Amino acid sequence: MKNHLNTIILAVAGLLVAFVLTSAYKNRSRQDDIISVKGLGSQDFTSDLIVWEADFSSFGYSLKSANAELDSNRALIRNYLIGKGINPKEIVFSAVDIDKVFNNWYDDDKNYHSEFKGYKLAQSINIESREVEKIEQLSREVTELLSQGIEINSGAPKYYYTKLAELKIEMVAAATEDARIRAEQIAKNSSASLGHLRFAQMGVFQITGQNSSDDYSWGGSFNTSSKNKTASITMKLQFGVD
Repeated sequence: MKNHLNTIILAVAGLLVAFVLTSAYKNRSRQDDIISVKGLGSQDFTSDLIVWEADFSSFGYSLKSANAELDSNRALIRNYLIGKGINPKEIVFSAVDIDKVFNNWYDDDKNYHSEFKGYKLAQSINIESREVEKIEQLSREVTELLSQGIEINSGAPKYYYTKLAELKIEMVAAATEDARIRAEQIAKNSSASLGHLRFAQMGVFQITGQNSSDDYSWGGSFNTSSKNKTASITMKLQFGVD
């Protein structure tokens, strides 16, 4: 009788242990369940800052004559820009680059010759302005200076946005919300409820030109050639499952 009772006790104990282990395993598996999602935040915007650069040069046999011509050209260019309504404080001239120019050749006997021709002086103009449309037009019209004998090379304007930090914060919030909505839908479809956020990682911030062929880059692209741009960012989130 005693042996029979011991057998019953051992059997019940075994069932209890099995139940506890099974319950613990299920709860542990439930705690290890996660939902991983990616959310996207993107926004179109128009640049509010333009940077334009152009360069001009002079040439003379002596450094003095080359410099006099450069000074004259610089004054004419400055007056032209001010006449176009450009703020004088926004007109920045770079330091002057000086190059000695030589005419090099070989004669019929293959002897090398080098003849000094003169000095070439070069300088660039840089304008940074919030008046985007005005500087755009200027970059196209500045070749009018050719009629005054000034050879000036206009570069393509570069476009920037001064409120990029605020825009980035808004996009991170939008990407996070997009990811959360996706996670909730996945949990709902799985007859579960979304738990606490366990992990969050921000993706690369990208700025591409609208209607352009810009490619996304692992390091992040930053378009400066287009006035109208699109900024985008991704957020990777992991949620627990309740």
